[in-house]
Amino acid sequence: MKSFFIPLLLWLVLAPSFAFADSCVTATCHPTIGGLKLQHQPVKDGDCLVCHVQKAKEHPLKGGKSFELTAKVPELCAQCHDALGKKKVVHSPVKDGDCLSCHKPHGAANRFLLDVGDDQTELCLGCHDGAPFKQKYQHGPVAVGACTSCHSPHESAEKALLKGVSREVCLKCHTDFAKAMQAAARVHPPVKEKPCTSCHNPHSSSTHFVLKEAMPDLCLSCHKEIGKKLKNAKILHKPVQDGKRCGNCHSTHFAKAKGLLTGDEKSVCLDCHGTDDLGNPPLKNIKKELEGKTNLHGPIQKGMCSGCHDPHGSDYPRLFTGPYPESFYTPYKEGSYDLCLRCHEKNLLRYPDTTIYTKFRNGNKNLHYLHVNDARKGRTCRACHVPHAGNGQKLISKEGASFGDWNIPTRFEITPSGGSCTPGCHRTVKYDRDKPVSNEIMKAP
Repeated sequence: MKSFFIPLLLWLVLAPSFAFADSCVTATCHPTIGGLKLQHQPVKDGDCLVCHVQKAKEHPLKGGKSFELTAKVPELCAQCHDALGKKKVVHSPVKDGDCLSCHKPHGAANRFLLDVGDDQTELCLGCHDGAPFKQKYQHGPVAVGACTSCHSPHESAEKALLKGVSREVCLKCHTDFAKAMQAAARVHPPVKEKPCTSCHNPHSSSTHFVLKEAMPDLCLSCHKEIGKKLKNAKILHKPVQDGKRCGNCHSTHFAKAKGLLTGDEKSVCLDCHGTDDLGNPPLKNIKKELEGKTNLHGPIQKGMCSGCHDPHGSDYPRLFTGPYPESFYTPYKEGSYDLCLRCHEKNLLRYPDTTIYTKFRNGNKNLHYLHVNDARKGRTCRACHVPHAGNGQKLISKEGASFGDWNIPTRFEITPSGGSCTPGCHRTVKYDRDKPVSNEIMKAP
């Protein structure tokens, strides 16, 4: 008798709700509820009276409602779900208690009582302005509508409802980046100290890599001195203006090399200046100039092209960092050879006689002064020296300096206290610092 009584009692308690559920979703009353793909648990259990209570005996009630909710939303939802809105940042619908602005009460086509699936774009843009999300270049999650990959839909301890600290949210996906950055010798300060959104728009941008501004403008917002130089320079380095711009030479996040260069300075420069067809007319292939040479100019020996060339912009030809005459003949005057004299002895060309400023002397006679200070045909450094590399001592050119269609041979020989040369400019002449040599020099016209 007892075993029969308990099931009978359960049936008497539950039967009304089952009956209600069966009658609610009939073809003539609420047929769509029964056809919902993913149903709210009370609907699935047939327990309409968890949320609804009958207030009038007659149902349906003509011109009115015979059922009402057992409590108002969100209190109704909180009867089963944990109450929300306790964290620092609360999503507006949650703050307003408007659960139904996103969730369907009975059931929906997808999880969480949402009518949208993995692509949440339509749901979120029902409230949020769509323009910031629809620019040419989109962040991956935005492109597929995965808003909740980064944002909590209800509440968060972080700004913008982020699921964690901004930087950590980014690095949870960009794991390869995080690993490489951890091992990097140098990290760009904004990457180390600021959120990724200092430079990147997290949703979409009109610029590659969802940058907030195109390079170099973005970079120059911090690197103001370079900005001034680029604004005022007569000649700009082409990579600053084309392609990836700053990113042509610099790694924007981290690197092994100084200046966040993508490699050592010399290699970065030769990536471009190691070809035969760079520029119009083509510039010299510097890689070929260096290959197999026994003597390298000091800055190049140290891997520093920037010893003579400014990598961003300059007022001087070939992006020189100071004045250097372009022509074969340029008599010396103060300041005209500052590019070379910034490293070499600054008094090298000032005095006709010296015992200390140069070893290129015949006795005390300064032969640098003799060659460069000629008022009519002062020879520039290029008349004898090559700027990058050569097989001759003191970078004196064995092939000869370009003089129109002809390369002027130098035929320089060095001795312990002097030397000699037999160039196309004059017959063989000798010099000796200790025992001056008498030379009758016949100059070329």
